[in-house]
Amino acid sequence: MSGEKSGSGVAAHAPVGLRERKKQLTYQAVSDAAITMFLERGFDKVSVAEVAAAADISKPTLFRYFPAKEDLVLHRFADHEDEAARTVAGRADGESPLDALHRHFLAGLAGRDPVTGLCDNPHVLAFHGLLYGTPALVARMYAYQGRSEAALARALGGGVTARLAAGQIVAVLRILAEENWRRIDAGESADAVYPGAVEAAELAFVQLRSGLE
Repeated sequence: MSGEKSGSGVAAHAPVGLRERKKQLTYQAVSDAAITMFLERGFDKVSVAEVAAAADISKPTLFRYFPAKEDLVLHRFADHEDEAARTVAGRADGESPLDALHRHFLAGLAGRDPVTGLCDNPHVLAFHGLLYGTPALVARMYAYQGRSEAALARALGGGVTARLAAGQIVAVLRILAEENWRRIDAGESADAVYPGAVEAAELAFVQLRSGLE
């Protein structure tokens, strides 16, 4: 896994225009309305038509924003699809891809980032319960993970070796997050789980290094 770094890091984002900002706000509002309804009644018991009505938009308009019902929930993961790739691309000079990803994940644990699974905020727990407790959402999440793998593979230089590495890395991050969430869902606090989560992350990256480097 070469992961050669090109350029000076991640390019600065262009300013968001008014139209794009309105679009993002609509995405968020529709997604929030849908998730509220799903949490109250269950994902399978709420229709797309009901979500559209609650968001005061037509059903065809909703599908222009969200191609599938599952995307109404997984929209919250959209900003994280290329997070691993961005971490690799923006790493410090002399820092290896795995070191950058390791550092980033540990920082997420320390900050109780919901993406790491180590967050006991009631709203986050409810969302994770909806996600992991709904087979259709779990299945759809694999499409998001596939795009995350593809983005990371490109950041690692492309080719079969990079794709293999990206697949292993994304799988490890997913398993670590799921384990943290399952412990918290069973009743442990984030603070209580934190030491074990760090230990598991350290072990996981040791195994990645031994297999990938």
